[in-house]
Amino acid sequence: MIALSDGTRQRIAALFSADDVHEAERLLREECAGNVHFPIGTPEGLERVRFAALRTSRGELARLRDALRLAQVDWRDLLVEAGFANDPTAHERWSP
Repeated sequence: MIALSDGTRQRIAALFSADDVHEAERLLREECAGNVHFPIGTPEGLERVRFAALRTSRGELARLRDALRLAQVDWRDLLVEAGFANDPTAHERWSP
């Protein structure tokens, strides 16, 4: 399991209701780590994929689960869906 970065936690808090924050954090820790074959397996390295999942979730747990399943099949498809595919730093500028 790869810990969540501070930036990831901030975006979760901004997107999800207080009742859903814990579950969103758990999903990202458990479903977007070693089971996503992203080349950089550190909290900061995974931010691009985790932020993409958060962006496409729009603060809904069901949509977050869908995004994480997509990332597990091919994380590049999730980056395309989130608009992060063509710029490796686009996720850094995204704020919910």
